[in-house]
Amino acid sequence: MPHCDTCNRFYNPNTLLPDGACPTCGRVLAEPPEPEAGKAGAPWHFKLIVAITVVYLGFRLVQGLVWMAQHL
Repeated sequence: MPHCDTCNRFYNPNTLLPDGACPTCGRVLAEPPEPEAGKAGAPWHFKLIVAITVVYLGFRLVQGLVWMAQHL
């Protein structure tokens, strides 16, 4: 947790300026964050749940269409 001796405050890294400087006095407190090359996407189990849900809803749609065709 960066501390500014001039302002006598602790700062959250998210509240610092993009170059790692204190927002009040401009003194550099931390190294600027490195840009992330590839952000992590959704976890594999979330993608699996979405795929299973799509298959299930597609199956239920087909069931509903067949039921409607039989009752018309």
